[in-house]
Amino acid sequence: MLRKIRLTLAIIFFSLITLLFLDFTGTLHAWLGWMARIQFLPAVLAANVGVVLGLIVLTLLFGRIYCSVICPLGVMQDIVAWFGKKRKKNRYSFSPARSWLRYGVLVLFVGALLAGIGSLVALLAPYSAYGRIAQNLLAPLWALGNNGLAYLAERFDSYAFYEAEVWVRSVPTFLVAGVTFVVLAFLAWRNGRTYCNTICPVGTVLGFLARYAWFRPEIDPQKCNSCTLCSRRCKAACIDIEAHRIDYSRCVTCMDCLDTCRQGAIIYRRRRRSPRAIGTQKTTHASDHRSSVETRPSVDRFTVDRGRRSFLTALGLWLGSSVVKAQEKKVDGGLAVILDKKIPARATPIVPPGSRSLHHLTTHCTGCQLCVAVCPNEVLRPSNRRFMQPELSYERGYCRPECVKCSEVCPTGAIQPITTADKSALQIGHAVWVKVNCVPLTDGVECGNCARHCPSGAITMVPSDPQRSDSPKIPIVDEERCLGCGACENLCPARPFSAIYVEGHERHRMI
Repeated sequence: MLRKIRLTLAIIFFSLITLLFLDFTGTLHAWLGWMARIQFLPAVLAANVGVVLGLIVLTLLFGRIYCSVICPLGVMQDIVAWFGKKRKKNRYSFSPARSWLRYGVLVLFVGALLAGIGSLVALLAPYSAYGRIAQNLLAPLWALGNNGLAYLAERFDSYAFYEAEVWVRSVPTFLVAGVTFVVLAFLAWRNGRTYCNTICPVGTVLGFLARYAWFRPEIDPQKCNSCTLCSRRCKAACIDIEAHRIDYSRCVTCMDCLDTCRQGAIIYRRRRRSPRAIGTQKTTHASDHRSSVETRPSVDRFTVDRGRRSFLTALGLWLGSSVVKAQEKKVDGGLAVILDKKIPARATPIVPPGSRSLHHLTTHCTGCQLCVAVCPNEVLRPSNRRFMQPELSYERGYCRPECVKCSEVCPTGAIQPITTADKSALQIGHAVWVKVNCVPLTDGVECGNCARHCPSGAITMVPSDPQRSDSPKIPIVDEERCLGCGACENLCPARPFSAIYVEGHERHRMI
């Protein structure tokens, strides 16, 4: 029963946290945003004392419940291990704790955290690692599935779905997410919770506390017949059946051993003796039993019926129309090719409104990509300079004054909550005019796009020649009024580089 309760809660937490990164509409965060804030490391960085104390008390009472229920990366490893179990059951074995590696990684992690080395923190943080996997690997598949439903719904005059653009926001971050998933999946497939009990800094901290857990699984030597079945089922490799001991610093309270033991020798109960650390003694175990060969019934070939043919036809039409639409976006009236905008070389990157300063964001952000996932204007993306931390770029849109989504979802406090009133007066950068790219001077045509769409009225069009009122008009930027929203850069018709771009500020200020 305890295992079923744990599995139910783990599936609920994992599914809902995953939806936070997949929901491109931004509607779920109002209901489920708290699930990101109760993650251990984000709560520590946000100085959320209540959550941190709550997780500590939870661990001292019940063991590492956080790792087996709340942490999405831990649950993901359990899912992969479950598929691995189909290949070979009861394949694990006890191994001594590698304390030197666990605490060495923890010291390195804390040092990087204090020194502001965000790249190393981002790589080791479990919640952030899963966030990158979900946002970079799962979100595109989710959007493609949504677009397929939108196409099919449109055929029946239904607009319950709308198309979402699928694109890779950062190739380096995508590669990091892919490599992270492959490595963790391989370790989980082969050895279960290897990452959690040798590398993860959060697991090491909670494991130290779990040694003194009030409730925990214990082995009754009188009932145990040393069959090693529990040890071979333990994903944490923490059950030394010969000594009848469990290493509680590595036990993630998954309850698998309780359901596995046929003698009822393992009971989850209140602690009855002081915890004893498991030594480095070597133990021998019985060889793993060969997995039984499962025979699979032969599958008859299916005939192609009308339903399948209709589905393939609809799928082909959808893919074809997607290609046509993608091509239409690159031409003007089907004739002239429209060049994609290129990112200007900014001396200072533009960081999200609410992050206060570049230094504040760098020292608090773990690169979980939740703000990137929720941005409705497609201006936030992982930085290539500040490894996987968010920055603004205006090739696809601009930061609208009424949008504060990223500040609402950040779980670490790297982006502080702000109101729309705050944002309308918050300067994150200023516009810079580039004379050699300006259309009125290069093509001799009137423009004024930047001035017309500036929400703060910081751009004014003036004659390029003060002595001639009929000369082409060019923009003048009032840096004191400019917010750095990027509307001018995004809507500038100059290609491939805009004639006006935003330079970021090291420290944000109210104007």
